[in-house]
Parts: sequence; structure tokens; C-alpha cells
Amino acid sequence: MTSDNGFPGLADDSVLGSPHSELLGAEFVSFDEETATATMRFTVKREMTTWRGGVQGGLVAGYLDDVMGYAYVAATGGEQAPLNLEISMQLLGLLPAGATIVGTGRVVRGGRRVIFLEGDLKSEQGQVLARATSTAIPTARPVPPPDGIE
Repeated sequence: MTSDNGFPGLADDSVLGSPHSELLGAEFVSFDEETATATMRFTVKREMTTWRGGVQGGLVAGYLDDVMGYAYVAATGGEQAPLNLEISMQLLGLLPAGATIVGTGRVVRGGRRVIFLEGDLKSEQGQVLARATSTAIPTARPVPPPDGIE
């Protein structure tokens, strides 16, 4: 099932409109079922950057976590979400304020007990800016409370 928001398995924007994705300036682009790969765009907000002119390293992990997580959510038809046990990341370039970053996340292997994910962030010109791998466990996809986050 593909919803109006373009996200397979999700009939509404409950996950896509989550506070963390809004903070990251996330936009879901596509999901390739054959390769279990999600593509997203992120608009880098000034509030995410340091005086060096790029996104703070720990916050870069948030972009990677988002796109890898959505790959798994889409691969399970919106039924499950990963809970990270470990993320390993390589920072290869700055993500500057105002830039549009393209993220891809892939499900390398999705088992009943352990999930292996990988992701990368690229500039619009195709330069790899960061890469990550994640080991996670499958969980039921969380749903926001009826009145939003309290």
C-alpha cells in the first residue's frame, strides 16, 4: 500500500510528521521495494550547525538514523520500526546551513531479532558527506498519542 504521502504502508503522516523529522527538515522522496532503499531530502537548518559552518557531528547521526529507520519502516509496510543498538558513522564532509542533503537508507538484512541497516548522505552534486551502519532490533512502530506529544 502506498499512501497519499508516498510512503509505503503508511496511510497518514503520523510518522513523517514526527517532531524529530520536522527538526531535521526531512522530506520523504521514495522507497524502492526491490532494494529496500529509502531516499529522503533534508534541508539543513542553521540551528543544526556549529561555528565551523556545518552540522554538528552528533546531529549528522540524526539524519542518518532517520533515513535508515524509514527504510526499515517502509520495508515492513509501516508495521515495525528499528530500535538502535549501535550506530557507526564516518563524517566525510560538512553539511552546510541551507543545503539540501540527499539521504539514502537501506535494509541490509532484516531478521526477527536483529536488523542491519546502512545509509549515506550526499550533497545535491553527489559528494558523499557521511556514511553509517546500524545494528538494531525490530519493534512495533510507535504511534503518536491522540493529542500529540505531551
